Amino acid sequence: MARIPAQVIERLKSEVSVQRLAEARGVVLRKHGADLIGRCPFHEDHTPSLIVTPAKNLWHCMGACQAGGTVIDWVMRAEGISFRHAVELLQNDYLPGAASAAASPPVKSSVKKLPTALGQDASDAKLLVQVIDYYHQSLLQSPEALAYLEA
Repeated sequence: MARIPAQVIERLKSEVSVQRLAEARGVVLRKHGADLIGRCPFHEDHTPSLIVTPAKNLWHCMGACQAGGTVIDWVMRAEGISFRHAVELLQNDYLPGAASAAASPPVKSSVKKLPTALGQDASDAKLLVQVIDYYHQSLLQSPEALAYLEA
């Protein structure tokens, strides 16, 4: 897999606005000094804990999730995808000319987003049951593991 050129990553970080990504996700931002604040979309938030710094194009949650970073980190967290896939999505959606520019070779999408087995509102107990079932089925399909347990 080809390495993503550093100039592509830096261009995404400087040209794609974290503020616009947050607003596109439904976050209502309001001025708070030089920064913007709003409710974090990544956890149950009753008071504004998300801070967006437009001057640096960075974001940080001061609440439960304590997440933060650049536009790439935002897309990774929002979509539940890898770094490479986040760069690919940003490049295709926000810098469509970047793929055809000679300075930055095209980054072909190599990762497909898989559907999640559980929704984000699923309980911990339901998730735990699913994990236990997965490992139980894996154990039953492994004769080596069963032989080890019998010994």
